[in-house]
Amino acid sequence: MAQEEQKGITVKKEEDFSEWYSQVVQKAELADYSQIKGFMIIRPNAYAIWEKIRGYFDKRIKAIGIRNAYFPLLIPESFFKKEAEHAEGFEPELAWVNRTDDGETERLAIRPTSETIMYDSYSKWIRSHRDLPLRINQWCNVLRWEVKQTKPFLRTREFLWQEGHCVYETKEECEKEVKLILDEYQRLCERMLAVPVIAGKKTKSETFAGAEYSLCIESYMPDGKAIQMGTSHNLGQGFAKAFGIGFLGKDEKPNTPWQSSWGISTRLIGSMIMAHGDDNGMIIPPKVAENKLVIVPIYFKDKEKVSKKANELAKKLSKYNPILDDRDEYKPGFKFNEWELKGIPLRVEIGPRDIEKKQVVLVRRDNGEKVPVKLTKLNEIVDETLEDIQKSLFERAKEVLEKGKDEASEWKDFVKKIKDKKLVLAPSCLEPECDEIIKDETGGATPRCVPFEQKKIEGEKCVKCGKEAKAWVYFNNGY
Repeated sequence: MAQEEQKGITVKKEEDFSEWYSQVVQKAELADYSQIKGFMIIRPNAYAIWEKIRGYFDKRIKAIGIRNAYFPLLIPESFFKKEAEHAEGFEPELAWVNRTDDGETERLAIRPTSETIMYDSYSKWIRSHRDLPLRINQWCNVLRWEVKQTKPFLRTREFLWQEGHCVYETKEECEKEVKLILDEYQRLCERMLAVPVIAGKKTKSETFAGAEYSLCIESYMPDGKAIQMGTSHNLGQGFAKAFGIGFLGKDEKPNTPWQSSWGISTRLIGSMIMAHGDDNGMIIPPKVAENKLVIVPIYFKDKEKVSKKANELAKKLSKYNPILDDRDEYKPGFKFNEWELKGIPLRVEIGPRDIEKKQVVLVRRDNGEKVPVKLTKLNEIVDETLEDIQKSLFERAKEVLEKGKDEASEWKDFVKKIKDKKLVLAPSCLEPECDEIIKDETGGATPRCVPFEQKKIEGEKCVKCGKEAKAWVYFNNGY
């Protein structure tokens, strides 16, 4: 690409958030649009982030005894019909394969989620309490035929995710791990992605189809919209009964197990882009950055000497998987802009004067701060700086979340704050009918979660219907 062809982000984040997001996704080479409507191409810059997410979480779940497997992409229509509520919940999003071979007449759907295909196998594998708990996860793609407008990472017809599906002897074991997985999701989002979340429970109207209850983590983006970051479901015994999953218990009698399912997706990348990016482009939190720094040699004179020192630096800093940008055809300013656009956490500049002073200049991506650092202390300072960037990104995103929160007990006040794009905490009767009325009368606000941290609800009335309130609930127009 010729130097004059590169263009940075042409809109400000605060002025046109949607256009800003689209430009960052494409110009930072994170994703591209496919020729097939509603599908995206995940480019290496973003896939590397997904690999970091996957590597971290895969290690965490294996430590508690969960193993990976893989199940077929196609699911027989009859499988969906075994659990009525689940089938009804996913019917609008199913994509069907028209072709059938070998005289088969049953329609096959491309998986929107894998409960049904996995639980058919579970019914054959589980016979005794000795076979439990059965803990399986799969990393895969799923297809949901969205009719809403799609946007890379946030809402696409095909996306990547992990889906865990576990089976337990008792309700207590199941409930314990449903919460355990949610805690792991929160840890992933906050410690790796530097995105703060609110943990809680979904209302009945937002509960996963076929589940007894759903736990969730929700975050709040700078444009005033909430986003669901992950869910963990207690499926109860309904799926087990529907698919004939049973076991001979320690009491030597037939028993029905309890089940859970849980998942996170490439949507996490979209939330990270929105939470941290600025008018110059992407900012990648160091813990999920494939390349934690870029080395830019500055050639005013002594090119050979500077080039040699830059290569030595690349070796010295090898644990950060540095990029050495020694391209001759581009000026330093062009390179600075490119790596800022792509979000590399730290830039290391070195020129003839720096060599004389036995130093480099470190430039932070999050705030642009420039600091000269002696070569003898370079690794130590890089470690400290990357850690501080990670911390600062989280604190900045936390401030956005806290400023976005508001509270309302009266309907008129509630509507105004929803219109102002606040994440509104309000007393609710928790009835699905009331949730639907709120959604209709506010232009789309839904109950995001019932936070675990609840303040006194006694004496409060539902913000909409005036009935006795059962819990405080966060409402917002979400992604």
